[in-house]
Amino acid sequence: MSRYPKGYRKPTDSCDNCLAWGEFSGRLCQTCYMFGRNHEAAACVGCRRVQPLKWEYCRLCWCQARLNAKMATGMPTVNGEVMAPWLKGVRHHQLFFVGLHYRRGSALTALHRVRVREASRRPPPVSRSRPSSDWKQLPLFEQVSRDYCRLDPAAADLTNPWLAWAKYLAQRLAEARGWGRGIRFAVNRGLAIVLTGYTEGDVIRHSEIFTPLRALGLRVGHTITVLEEMGIFLDDEEPFFECWLAERLEGLAPGIAAEAERWTRVLRDGGPRSRPRQQATVRLYLNWVLPALLEWSNRYDHLREVAREDVLAHLKNLHGRHRHDRLVGLRSLFSWAQRSGVIFRNPTSRIKVGQNNYAVLQPLLPAQVDRSVAVATTPAARLVLALAAVHAARVAQIATIMLDDADVGNRRLTIAGRARPLDDLTLKLLLEWLEHRRERWPNTANLHLLINNQTATGTGRASNRWVRGPLRGQEATLERLRVDRQLEEAMVQGPDALHLAELFGLHEKTAVRYADSARALLEN
Repeated sequence: MSRYPKGYRKPTDSCDNCLAWGEFSGRLCQTCYMFGRNHEAAACVGCRRVQPLKWEYCRLCWCQARLNAKMATGMPTVNGEVMAPWLKGVRHHQLFFVGLHYRRGSALTALHRVRVREASRRPPPVSRSRPSSDWKQLPLFEQVSRDYCRLDPAAADLTNPWLAWAKYLAQRLAEARGWGRGIRFAVNRGLAIVLTGYTEGDVIRHSEIFTPLRALGLRVGHTITVLEEMGIFLDDEEPFFECWLAERLEGLAPGIAAEAERWTRVLRDGGPRSRPRQQATVRLYLNWVLPALLEWSNRYDHLREVAREDVLAHLKNLHGRHRHDRLVGLRSLFSWAQRSGVIFRNPTSRIKVGQNNYAVLQPLLPAQVDRSVAVATTPAARLVLALAAVHAARVAQIATIMLDDADVGNRRLTIAGRARPLDDLTLKLLLEWLEHRRERWPNTANLHLLINNQTATGTGRASNRWVRGPLRGQEATLERLRVDRQLEEAMVQGPDALHLAELFGLHEKTAVRYADSARALLEN
């Protein structure tokens, strides 16, 4: 039962033991209360007060001795044998506020932190090679799946030679790719868990280790990188594309679904006379043709039964962009089917897609550009903004620029294989970003110009979403800034499609569209 009535707030007071002034409940502050629970009370050798003692001295004498040691040496001392002379030399007490006295974690000097870090830094693992065995027992049955969730991290076998080899490979990868201290620690811990009980010939599967390592907050991807380097990892994870494809083909007739799946895989992987497409393009094409295939699956069992009249009837109620996209997808599907011998005649032949009538491109307003410039506050965002607004670079092109593409000495920048001169603004922002990159990730092995926290520890490029991130939600996005730059060039230098195609590497039809828009704006 509390000694104070309900709703009563104890006024600011001093602790009866350490005499610290502040707000706390009861007679003692929280630290003195815990100190008294663990130590017996007696007369203090230093101040002669009856208090809980640690090595014959009360807590107030201990605080004063630590303060004297810190002021004299610059480093706090916590060892009892070292503190003995300082405890005997206490002749007065410096009072303090509650919570502001010496604490181990907050009073360390910079020099002490450096010394502690150097003392705790372990030497790199000695050079190891793949463990070799004179003989091995061939497995009688197929390898049984292991449940790593049941393994206690404290019970990991640290003497396993495979773990020693894995730690050596992890150290090499950390030096090559600039892994930080936290990543190295997490990887070594994950390897200790995964390789406990490992014997030669076993295979570590992705499905077995992903959930246990993720539950412990360890680096799954970096651990898998080391296991792949060892040659003992099997990626049995079902690709996202396969799950998506099986889901999208549900509801189609078996014959139509089989041919649509073959066509989709040819789009993704390429063929003898076709180049592979990106997965986003493949998903787009399949989504275009799915409504027609679902409609025909109610009447037909195979694509060869689809006639020209069926295609025209399906397109009759579609207009504009919807008709254009649906017909482009169907022409791609049936053209592949005819080349592969799946159908005899192409039902989409001689059906014209039609010319797309583009609207006149409009320039951005100065206020829209100013708002985008104001939100670009980081060195990376400012550089990306300049590359889009000055050099008309696409988002994917910006993300794939390498360090070798930036020739600062000759003031040249290569974007998508085309060398461009560096203006003063872009050069200034480029140097600012390179300095920030060097200070933020000094040990990274990623050769891409733009990196972030995720890609700095690997070798891949940053995602398009991350590049667009700073200007997301603005009217003047990176894509609109790129379009505005090319439209401005056409209006300033004249609506010359050949000049635009040569300067920006545009397709002839795209260059003509910009020239037509510039001519219409100039006339009006």
